[in-house]
Amino acid sequence: MTEFSWPIRVYYEDTDAGGVVYYANYLKFMERARTEMLRAIGFEQDRLKQEQDVIFAVHSINAKYHKPAVFNDELTVISHISDLAKASLTFSQRILRATDQQLLCSADIKVACLRASRFAATAIPSDITQRVSQEYC
Repeated sequence: MTEFSWPIRVYYEDTDAGGVVYYANYLKFMERARTEMLRAIGFEQDRLKQEQDVIFAVHSINAKYHKPAVFNDELTVISHISDLAKASLTFSQRILRATDQQLLCSADIKVACLRASRFAATAIPSDITQRVSQEYC
């Protein structure tokens, strides 16, 4: 299993009134990492929509918040694909504080492949499945 790492820095806008990262922003950080993971193997989401009429949408998520991140923390989002099905991918993701490798948040996120023109489930195109299998499974 190959993991993909993506660095994130916490900006003031990412924090809540208590000075910690607002819980929903961890999901944004994970979304960015998934996008960059696909980009790293040659798939741009806008091109997938234009050329193959395919988009990915979050189907379900199971997240756990372990420790808070604060303003100016450097984080690392680590992602791997824990399940590759005909029409979905499940990403297991962890967010760590880069300085001490403290686990801050973890989640399993199932992403469905949809036909963009109909918003209906469809099989993941074979070129994506093949490349994902080679790189991340």
